[in-house]
Amino acid sequence: MAFGEHTSKEIIGTKSEELIGKKIILCITGSVAAIKSTEIARELMRRGAEVYAVMSKHSQQIVHPDMVEWATGNPVVTQLTGQIEHVAYAGEHSLRADLILVAPSTANTIGKVACGIDDTPVTTTLTTGIGAGIPVIIAPAMHASMYKHSIVLENIDKLQKHGIEVLMPRFEEGKAKIPSTAEIVHAVIVKLNVKKDLVGKRILVTGGPTRAYLDAFRYITNPSSGKMGVAIAQNALDRGAEVTLVYGPGSAKPPVGVKVINIMGTDDMLEAVQGELGSKKYDTAILSAAAADYGASDRKMEKTPSGKDVWTIELKPLPKVIENVKKVDADVFLVGFKAEYDLTNEELIQRSYDRMVVAGMDLIVANDVARKNAGFGTDTNEVFIIDTEKQVKHVTIASKYDVASKILDKILEALS
Repeated sequence: MAFGEHTSKEIIGTKSEELIGKKIILCITGSVAAIKSTEIARELMRRGAEVYAVMSKHSQQIVHPDMVEWATGNPVVTQLTGQIEHVAYAGEHSLRADLILVAPSTANTIGKVACGIDDTPVTTTLTTGIGAGIPVIIAPAMHASMYKHSIVLENIDKLQKHGIEVLMPRFEEGKAKIPSTAEIVHAVIVKLNVKKDLVGKRILVTGGPTRAYLDAFRYITNPSSGKMGVAIAQNALDRGAEVTLVYGPGSAKPPVGVKVINIMGTDDMLEAVQGELGSKKYDTAILSAAAADYGASDRKMEKTPSGKDVWTIELKPLPKVIENVKKVDADVFLVGFKAEYDLTNEELIQRSYDRMVVAGMDLIVANDVARKNAGFGTDTNEVFIIDTEKQVKHVTIASKYDVASKILDKILEALS
């Protein structure tokens, strides 16, 4: 590490490199949610960004500028001086910032920006940046009644019409709370890195496990969290697609902006998929769900008494959702998933290819859940994407969002 470089910058790029080389201005205003600003800055840095903070006067009563300087490793702008900081950061020149993030933003700041008022370091930086064409994301935080004020909503609408992205707050405890740090960081990454190459496309995704009930209470299932399906839905949405997610009882939270159809059993999933494909035209169906293959042949709607020495259950095969897709829409581009356990690469690819051919898929994604960081419930995955010509793309361990991106890239390539 070079002498004189702030030690806080040691974290830059430690989680990922999505924002490497990007300069982000973090504007902090006088909401109590300003206590989250250092956390937001650090997460942006962990993904590669350099963060430069600009603070309003009232925000400094909530979080001290020294704390923000520690978090970012850069001097904090608390007032505009002869250094013309707003122009240095956000003017029309090659060294300006790549994005301005206001997190948190008060109703006061939203109103000023909407009216072109620039009487604080934050609003003057925003006026300069907007005029220079720098992308802007605003994350509001205030009491719910303030957010619901018709003029505040009009101001937000005005900002959005001018191309400024306003993140929806979370309504809890009578407050319009700032979105989570993960949501804010994701919005920044999408704004700076994600191509809008799926605009006009309609994509159906299945995700999560299904449950096969044995009696009124008990069921068999698998450890699928739904994270892969959610990642695919999120990436497709970020790239401009209209997305429907048919979702089993997974633990991952579906993306905001996606149509979600919640189901429980494999039969429910099949009905939902067929219903969607029959009611509207989809370009692609990506079936990543881990649907149960077997269920009880004679389920009784009662609780089976405990204490039995032996409980014999006869299982029957459940319908294969993927084998019924082309019966409804023969033209939809069909992508399936196949999870195997402890195979060689060659065995995994061959079994998956054979399955693809039998089921009439156009593409299949294979993974071995026995491999480290590639199984159920993990945030990462390793997959092989196989097409009908048996061409294979190996995606080594990466976040499920990145894996989803590679899958969608392959689909676009196949459709082009």
